[in-house]
Amino acid sequence: MKKMNIPISELLLERHGVDISKYDAGFLNKSIQKRKIETLCDSDNSYFDLVRQDKSESKHFISSLSVSYSEFFRNSLSFSVLEKIIIPSIMLDRVRIKRKEIRIWSAACAAGQETYSLAILLKEFSQAIGEKINFRIFATDQSELQIKEAKAGIYTESTLNNVTLRRHKNWFSKIGDNYKINEDLKENIDFSVFDLLSDYHTSPPSSIFGEFDLVICANLLFYYQPAFRSKIINKASHCLSSNGFILTSETEREFLLSAGFQEVYPQSAIFK
Repeated sequence: MKKMNIPISELLLERHGVDISKYDAGFLNKSIQKRKIETLCDSDNSYFDLVRQDKSESKHFISSLSVSYSEFFRNSLSFSVLEKIIIPSIMLDRVRIKRKEIRIWSAACAAGQETYSLAILLKEFSQAIGEKINFRIFATDQSELQIKEAKAGIYTESTLNNVTLRRHKNWFSKIGDNYKINEDLKENIDFSVFDLLSDYHTSPPSSIFGEFDLVICANLLFYYQPAFRSKIINKASHCLSSNGFILTSETEREFLLSAGFQEVYPQSAIFK
């Protein structure tokens, strides 16, 4: 594996300008082994020869590193804490400092399931208190294809496993075998392509000044080497408002805890 990573890294950097050294070694190894099986290569060396000789395979391999799986309300505990504790807390803080808009950054939003889950919570909270809530969600991903799919808002039934029947009825329309997000749920969302590892921007350019009440950076950190993981965490934390929160995933809690963040509710993966 070690013998193989170096030439593949150099080849992909030279041919496509893609630096795979940022990825966690275990994740890279799993990606390589999966492509070996799919291309019927019987060894690491034979797969490397394929990548070297076939440009289409090198593109396939690069694409395989963009893990985009997501689903609505993916971590039920996290979204329950968001609904019952964090969103009301943010609302009270907005009133206290007399700022009208709640600002959220959904980083690495994939096809938008996480982003729309947040929008549903905020819309439902607005309905519950009988008052319109001004909010803006800046949803970003490094993949143009993922952003295109997120804007379309059309999903298979399997990604809606955690969506209640009431929410099915209120926020989705059936189109053939799929479900489409209602258009009014999109009005407070700004989708854009953004590289979290960029040295030129600390937050999505469309957000102008950051100051987010909540940054969601979930199911992403464990794909990267520690130095790049820290870069992402620092970028997310530096654009938070003074009382802002960071949400990650259950399997990534230790990264935030070791960086000195405090979990607001046990096992919630929500930090200050």
